[in-house]
Amino acid sequence: MVSLLERYQNQISGVLSCWDRVIVRGTLPGLCFADGMTSYLRAHGIRIFDYPRWAEPLRDQLRANAQRLAQQHGIEIEFVRKASVRKEARVKEVLAKRGDHPGLVHILSAMEACASYKPWHDKTTHRTFLEPDGGKCLHYYFYFIDQELGLCHLRVPTWCPFRLQFYFNGHNQMAAKLSEAGIEHKLLDNAFIHIADFEAAQRLADELVIARLHRALDRFARRYCPVIQRLGLDYHWTLMQVEYATDIVFRHQSDLAPVYEAITRTAIHAVKPDQVATFLGRKLSGNYRDEVGNDFSTRIEGTRIRHHMGPASIKMYDKFGLVLRIETTANDVSFFKHHRKVEQRDGTTVYKLAPLRKTIYSLGDLRELLVAANRRYVDFLCALDDPSAGTQVLNKVSQTKTEQGRSYKGFNFFSANQHLFETLVRGEHTIQGLRNADLRRPLPHQSPGQISRLIKRLRVHGLLKRVGRTYKYYVTELGRRVILAGLELKELFLIPALARA
Repeated sequence: MVSLLERYQNQISGVLSCWDRVIVRGTLPGLCFADGMTSYLRAHGIRIFDYPRWAEPLRDQLRANAQRLAQQHGIEIEFVRKASVRKEARVKEVLAKRGDHPGLVHILSAMEACASYKPWHDKTTHRTFLEPDGGKCLHYYFYFIDQELGLCHLRVPTWCPFRLQFYFNGHNQMAAKLSEAGIEHKLLDNAFIHIADFEAAQRLADELVIARLHRALDRFARRYCPVIQRLGLDYHWTLMQVEYATDIVFRHQSDLAPVYEAITRTAIHAVKPDQVATFLGRKLSGNYRDEVGNDFSTRIEGTRIRHHMGPASIKMYDKFGLVLRIETTANDVSFFKHHRKVEQRDGTTVYKLAPLRKTIYSLGDLRELLVAANRRYVDFLCALDDPSAGTQVLNKVSQTKTEQGRSYKGFNFFSANQHLFETLVRGEHTIQGLRNADLRRPLPHQSPGQISRLIKRLRVHGLLKRVGRTYKYYVTELGRRVILAGLELKELFLIPALARA
């Protein structure tokens, strides 16, 4: 990222990385599964076949609560009849008249699919229980402006088990923080096109007190879904969908336009499935069954490139011709892995690489993973944007180097060394590092001793670095630049030239 900022330092006003879209799901632990709901009814002396009759007063309480809140704030609940209606656009119209002061903004309602249960009696086992069932019920969308989180909304179904869905935008949250700190800024839609102090803004963006967020979610649930007080339960909050954006803000549209055109034209051809996995810190193995690929789309706002791997993706697009946005998204945060404590089946605890937990308390670790993904992609764009710099680093590692009186020959990316380099930047090595054994599989014709000498060559040329006194190695910044530059030259120049020959 530094090289990109240095190259366009006169055209760029600043960079900000922060959360964009964050959607949190709230579930009641005792009611979120049919077995739990069955146990809850039995524990409270309620017949299983009385489940609908028991749930109806709770539904009526939620409807009465919505009406009461609407009357208190002078709002008329608006029923949305068509799924094609954009709720955000309607709320934007209300905000234009109302203003952006804290409080309840608007209430929308709609008939939508919801989770439910149906009573069932098994004549074979003579057991009576609840089974999962689908259906539709009235949902309320409460849009409000919170003092800390900015504009948010809470989706509340009116039928048990009352699974909530909370949404907030990190840029709205940042706007609230900047206003409180007295930092001048201009937010257009969900992008900052001006911030007086980007460094101070980034420090504010990095602050995330999850316990405070948890308390706010509980407060919203009690206000807009008060039936939980009758149930005697508290919500468990998990991450449903997240987006983390890195915005590079240009001073003028004329500065970003030529840069963006060159980057998009080359990125859509140069990025391969292995690299998508590398950006996201994952391994693309033969056992992987999800879809991996790229797509290019033209929208009203501009063009967009999206590189996707299963439930995660990296997107690049421009906002208003002023902001170059790199955004990593995930519909299932357990796609990402990190080192954490894991409880084994025998009750022991070990520290190892494991999928990220979906709880909101994983937001801190998730932020680091998403920042790293954005940074790897920006590094890749640097190599695309400046092929001359890539050629220079390729020339550098191709020269023989001497250390302690011994010569180590250079590397030729376009010979057998290309397969070696591509192996070094595979996703699993980005996070876990690599050892001698990790290079034996892609290089089956070389002995362990030969691979040890190869690792030494890589270290002398500055492509690998050793971790302490271990035998684990990581690819250096120079190593990543060499590989990305080589891939660009091969995909954009060498292969097309050979095809024309």
